[in-house]
Amino acid sequence: MKAVTWQGKRDVRVDTVPDPEIQEPTDAVIRVTSSGLCGSDLHLYEVLTPFMTPGDILGHEPMGIVEEVGAGVPDLRAGDRVVVPFQIACGNCWMCLNSLPTQCETTQVTGEGMGAALFGYTRLYGAVPGAQAEYLRVPQAQFGPIKVPEGPPDDRFVYLSDVLPTAWQAVAYADIPEGGSVAVLGLGPIGDMACRVAQVRGAGRVFGVDLVGDRLRRARARGVEAFDLRTFDSEKELVAAIRDETDGRGPDAVIDAVGTEAHGSAAARMIQNASALLPRKISGPLAERFSVDRLAALHTAIELVRRGGTLSLVGVYGGMADPLPMLTMFDKQIQIRMGQANVRRWSDEILPYLTDEDPLGVDDFATHRVPLTDAPHAYEMFQRKQDGAVKVLMRP
Repeated sequence: MKAVTWQGKRDVRVDTVPDPEIQEPTDAVIRVTSSGLCGSDLHLYEVLTPFMTPGDILGHEPMGIVEEVGAGVPDLRAGDRVVVPFQIACGNCWMCLNSLPTQCETTQVTGEGMGAALFGYTRLYGAVPGAQAEYLRVPQAQFGPIKVPEGPPDDRFVYLSDVLPTAWQAVAYADIPEGGSVAVLGLGPIGDMACRVAQVRGAGRVFGVDLVGDRLRRARARGVEAFDLRTFDSEKELVAAIRDETDGRGPDAVIDAVGTEAHGSAAARMIQNASALLPRKISGPLAERFSVDRLAALHTAIELVRRGGTLSLVGVYGGMADPLPMLTMFDKQIQIRMGQANVRRWSDEILPYLTDEDPLGVDDFATHRVPLTDAPHAYEMFQRKQDGAVKVLMRP
């Protein structure tokens, strides 16, 4: 089959690889009909290269048609239309039964000290072959796949794999009071969707911050009060502008949807880039112990949120040696929640919104739909924020 493989920093290719097969009774194999390109994939393209191996198959946002199931998968059959969550979880362990499938005790990558295995996301998360491919082996298929109805296009449902539950959890963790205010830093696919989710869940005012014109215009078109980072000389000016809109206090909650590749962190960027150029035998252990994030967005979030407010971190961070302003965080009595989205925790809440009325705007959420063979160009375009790229779907 054809699949998108990682070969090095900023080097992805479409290669021919062996077709997946059933390996365990709880496996299924699906024929992928749509697969998203996620902002997290760009971390592999640029920053997390020390944890990658040439030939790794990328991608973790698939949906498709079941081709084959193992004997331990009673509720799926060939021909079912399913969305596959990005994490792999059993549904039966203590963590899963307590709505934390990203911490699944059956699939935890204990050798790396990490949580549940993920599709297509480094050796830290199990080096499981990913979903930007024609076919996908789905472990723990007795729990993970979400059956969806025939009829509507893939765009209606594919974001259940990641974008929707990640944005939904970000808003839930932000704990925005009814009619309250939230600022979302970063208006890429997750930040954009988080704004939409906040609106339908009752936020009174939703502020968005970005520096890409296409993303700002897209958010404004849906009623977000969007601030262009480029028009401010400093973080303090941005913070002051949003505080002026919230009686001088700051928003009730701030969602950081930027993460480790934030703009405005030159020293950390230099360290990340240098690490990516080292031989993998050296860069991997070094990154595990001494990696740093670009923390500009997180520092802005800490400064911006009102005293006693909540920070919800949904942008991916991977540093192990990050300095944080603990005095400010303690003094402001900030609550912080974070983590990978627990997809099956939220999927049943989200499904009623995926209707013809389309309150979340999923049917036209994708800005680009490309064949799988165009993956190298799609990665480059998305990484460089070219051609208005916010969300890319690939069709094998």
